[in-house]
Amino acid sequence: MKFNKQDILKALESISLAGEGKNMVESGAVLNVITFADEVVVDIKMTTPAMHIKKRAEQDIITTIQEKVSKDAQVKVNIKVEAPTKNDANLIKGKPVPGIKNIVAVASGKGGVGKSTVTANLAVTLAKMGFKVGILDADIYGPSIPLMFDVFNERPLSVNVGGKSKMKPVENYGVKVLSIGFFTKPNQAVIWRGPMASKALNQLIFDADWGELDFMLLDLPPGTGDIHLSIMQSLPITGAVVVSTPQTVALADARKGVAMFQQENIQVPVLGVVENMSYFTPEELPDNKYYIFGNGGAKNLAEDLEIPFLGEVPLVQSIREAGDVGRPAALQTASPIEAAFEELTRNVVSETVKRNDTLPPTEAIKITTMAGCSAVKK
Repeated sequence: MKFNKQDILKALESISLAGEGKNMVESGAVLNVITFADEVVVDIKMTTPAMHIKKRAEQDIITTIQEKVSKDAQVKVNIKVEAPTKNDANLIKGKPVPGIKNIVAVASGKGGVGKSTVTANLAVTLAKMGFKVGILDADIYGPSIPLMFDVFNERPLSVNVGGKSKMKPVENYGVKVLSIGFFTKPNQAVIWRGPMASKALNQLIFDADWGELDFMLLDLPPGTGDIHLSIMQSLPITGAVVVSTPQTVALADARKGVAMFQQENIQVPVLGVVENMSYFTPEELPDNKYYIFGNGGAKNLAEDLEIPFLGEVPLVQSIREAGDVGRPAALQTASPIEAAFEELTRNVVSETVKRNDTLPPTEAIKITTMAGCSAVKK
């Protein structure tokens, strides 16, 4: 027997796809219905690639047609996945930030390697060199930059810019700072899904009066996840600095961090690798170096990946103490620590200049779905 197309459509009006308020016919999800003898072919479109949702939709269609039209119907369902074309207010949109010349992401594949410490000291050293510098603390779930700059109890003020109310970054040591830490209580955990965290970053970036900056440093969270994609979607990042310790397990994660930026459809230039906690020198033995976490691991990684090695930072108690009291160690004048961060900073500036001279500006990537890296494109 041949089934009536209208009967099929009427049956499908009783089904709603997950996340849709309307039935699949009214919402336009049903693209076509073909009947031939005892066969029914239903073509539908969905906006989610999730396998369990696709399977559920397929089963609902088959069951409904067999119950409401004929139990003998041989039903085949073809599902086409289309990303939504409308703007999602929860995602950051790629656009430039006026007045900011270079945006450098400081990242690490692994937590606890000193990424925020490197960011803070790199920032104050750039400021000492005469550059205009800002830090966006993008570590939504563990912000530490406010503590490291002794502005933990400060709050950004509201200023009027061009008739619009904007946040004025908190400033100390010549560095402008914005962080989600300014808006949460000390004991409050930030329990947000990716879209909420992305929306918060959107406000910190585009609803702030950053003014003119030579460098904006992005203190990224550890890993290679949703926040990283959102940041790269939001901003044309000039380059990335990857921080690691010499330890093998940290180097393995640093390699993944580099691979994220170098992925074909992301292509953010990696300015180089920094080795933190490189060696320990006791005060009583200033000529001795003890390689507690291994010797030269990050340098070897840089050579292996054919990217610059930016420098090494020793394991020194005063670096930790300086960060804890909110005065970055690079502010110590005429010290080995200051010299180490100056060398690191000079190398970052040099690689940034080379990158700008030899490569076109980085584009903010477009993300059509968060299901996988294959959906990330320029």
